[in-house]
Formats: sequence, C-alpha cells, structure tokens
Amino acid sequence: QLQLVESGGGLVQPGGSLRLSCAASGFTLAHYAIGWFRQAPGKEREEVSYISISGSRTNYEDSVKGRFTISRDDAKNTVYLQMNSLKTEDSAIYYCAARLYGRDWYNPLEYDCWGQGTQVTVSS
Repeated sequence: QLQLVESGGGLVQPGGSLRLSCAASGFTLAHYAIGWFRQAPGKEREEVSYISISGSRTNYEDSVKGRFTISRDDAKNTVYLQMNSLKTEDSAIYYCAARLYGRDWYNPLEYDCWGQGTQVTVSS
C-alpha cells in the first residue's frame, strides 16, 4: 500500500524555523516528484513547493521564496521542507503528495498519493 507520512509540524514563534519530513512506505520515493501543499482553516488548499524526480528542479510559491527550501534524500526515502523565518500566515496543515507525471506542479489534481498532513502553527 502506497503511503506518505508527514512529520515535524508543531508550534513555533514568528521568525522561527521548522523542518517537515515526508516519508514514503510501500513504494520508492525516488521514482516520484513531490509537492508540498498547505491548507489553513476556511481557505482552499494551496501549493507551497515542488521537487522533481531528479531533484534538479524546484518550485516555490511566491510568499515562501527565500524562506522555504525543499530537498530530497532518496536513500532515506524522504523529502524535506525546511521552513525559516516563519510568519503567522504560514500556519496551516501541511501535506506532501507524490506524482509520476504532470504538467503543472501547483495543481493538486495531478498528484497520485497524499499524506495525512501535519499541523504547523506560528504564533507568539
């Protein structure tokens, strides 16, 4: 059974950092491109970041550029999202998702498998 599990969320003060992990079980993550999405209460799910299968291409939503960094460690079957300089507006449930093929990295419909999400709360 294909499964993604996110971890690393929590409560952090504005300006702080968190590193989210997305671990795969039941399949080899190295064969998939990975996207991170987030959803805040009352809002639609939005794209955050993306890393290609090779890791050579990454994408970021404009509001997180320069603050978030996505990376992958295929030996550990895990993708990471390093989040620095966190703001209150970054508070949301963060999801990772995997896809084999797609055109628009920001389109959640193009992803085949999703994790259950991890809560990130940025508050003083």
